[in-house]
Amino acid sequence: MPELPEVETTRRGVAPWCLGEVVEALVVREPRLRWPVPPRLGQQLVGQRIEAIDRRGKYLLFRTAAGSLLVHLGMSGSLRVVDAGQLPGRHDHIDIRLQSGACLRYHDPRRFGCFLWLEPGELHPLLSQLGPEPLAAEFDGDHLFRLSRGRTSAVKSFIMDAKVVVGVGNIYANEVLFLSGIHPRRAAGRVSQARYQILGNNIKQVLTSAVEQGGTTLRDFVGGDGKPGYFAQRLYVYGRGGEDCKACGSRLREIRLGQRTTVFCVTCQR
Repeated sequence: MPELPEVETTRRGVAPWCLGEVVEALVVREPRLRWPVPPRLGQQLVGQRIEAIDRRGKYLLFRTAAGSLLVHLGMSGSLRVVDAGQLPGRHDHIDIRLQSGACLRYHDPRRFGCFLWLEPGELHPLLSQLGPEPLAAEFDGDHLFRLSRGRTSAVKSFIMDAKVVVGVGNIYANEVLFLSGIHPRRAAGRVSQARYQILGNNIKQVLTSAVEQGGTTLRDFVGGDGKPGYFAQRLYVYGRGGEDCKACGSRLREIRLGQRTTVFCVTCQR
């Protein structure tokens, strides 16, 4: 599914087309997403000027004076800017049409995303339990170390827990653990503070690099401008199970951990 860098890439891609623009129409062709599209969403959104587009974890927030549109791309969703006259495809479920003539089109074959409305000042339950942003100043290795004490769960599952830190999805969890030399199955409570400092720094660096390069190229993801990301060209372990480690030449192992594909090097990670 689109991870934090992909969502941030989408936010940056659509923002120049949407900021300051008034919503002229909302066209919902398929309301049956992971959470049904509220019947009154069009009444709440149409006529409002988009004042800001924020991101919280993997959620996008289109801010207006009347409230905010909360969007999640789900497992296979994307937002693209198209001409309002362009005919929709089979999985183009929602259009946000702007007075400028541009159209923000939501495409989602699996329909696991969401379009919900927040009243001013409302904190939605989907956002209320989220941990800090990984690129924010309050997130670092000390934060991970404090929360990890007494945890017996695998460190990979720990850093993917959105209550601990948001946005470290499966692809990037594999990468940062490799770069930090930490075995994904190691108990979170058995990782030292010094190693968490390294891990925290690598989370920041890898996600920053991925955002700058447009996210990770996945079969189902394209950026807001319709172009795929390019970070996948630099992946060290994810998707490379059975291949040689780029650092030591050992054969990379692939296992299932927490129902997710996990790839690691038995020599470099411990």
